[in-house]
Amino acid sequence: MEIRDRKAAQRRAGILARRGLPQAERAAANAAICARLLAMPCFQKAENLLLYAAFGGEVDLAVLAEQAARLGKTVAYPVCGENFTLTAAVPGPDGWEVGAYGIRTPVLERAALIRPEVLDLVLVPCTAFDAACRRVGMGKGYYDRYLPRCRNAVALGVAFEAQRVPEAAAEEQDWRLDGFVTERKVYRGTDEFEL
Repeated sequence: MEIRDRKAAQRRAGILARRGLPQAERAAANAAICARLLAMPCFQKAENLLLYAAFGGEVDLAVLAEQAARLGKTVAYPVCGENFTLTAAVPGPDGWEVGAYGIRTPVLERAALIRPEVLDLVLVPCTAFDAACRRVGMGKGYYDRYLPRCRNAVALGVAFEAQRVPEAAAEEQDWRLDGFVTERKVYRGTDEFEL
């Protein structure tokens, strides 16, 4: 099977796995993941974060975002643009809309923008991942193009354990993350950063 076919199969299976979690199990897993992230040194030290608004059964980071704001951290969210570009934007009070792909996203005209090199921590969703911290995303490559520009940030994948596969169908252009956080454990991809 070609890698693109394997990737498509893993993407479908991962989406089904995360959407198929029973409500009580999902709520407990979301709470465990947010608690694990809150306790991590890379979160505690971070001043500028890029999170995401959960979509399609992704891990919900709303509790983490609230805690980060309470701690005085700057919390940005991705805005998908033309040519598969990504921009980190801090939404204003009335600065949300339903953007590309039906995802809740900041309105750029009413948001403060953060340059990628200023970010300290980037949390990345996925459809599937492996213990070596390779990920399968939604297939457009937004994060794979953006993450190399976040040269001062720890890049952590966030997923449910049900999305883990023995070997992610990652290609050369697919960015390997520094770690992955699930409800059960933290996987280390590199030793470059303290997680």
